[in-house]
Amino acid sequence: MKLYIGNVVTTVTTVMILVLLGFISYSVYNRTNIQYWGRRSLFLLIYGLVVCCFAAARDGLDKTIQHAVDGSCAPGVFPLLSFPTVVGCVGAALILIAAIATPIAKTQHMRRIWFNVMSCEIVMKIAVMEISRVMIGM
Repeated sequence: MKLYIGNVVTTVTTVMILVLLGFISYSVYNRTNIQYWGRRSLFLLIYGLVVCCFAAARDGLDKTIQHAVDGSCAPGVFPLLSFPTVVGCVGAALILIAAIATPIAKTQHMRRIWFNVMSCEIVMKIAVMEISRVMIGM
């Protein structure tokens, strides 16, 4: 349980992740009743970015980068070139592409598809990070 409620940052991050997954699940479950996928995509992008920042702070990504640059502090949880950080960066790039493509899409059907792409990438990033944290026994 210390992985998820060890201090304020981990607790807030855990709650935010659960809310994000709940929002995605609710949107997928009620997809037939949703009319404006662009708004949902915008919320998913902004809230997902906030959750990502909290998760990066929780895992010490800033310390990892500083350690790689000048070695003046101990690294964070994951090394700079590790599977979780690479998946995080690639996932962020794909989310950004979907976020750019969403307002360009002409129909709500295409916006729904881009929402699903962003949702899948977010779920993948969360799964990889959380499984990796459990595996290293943080």
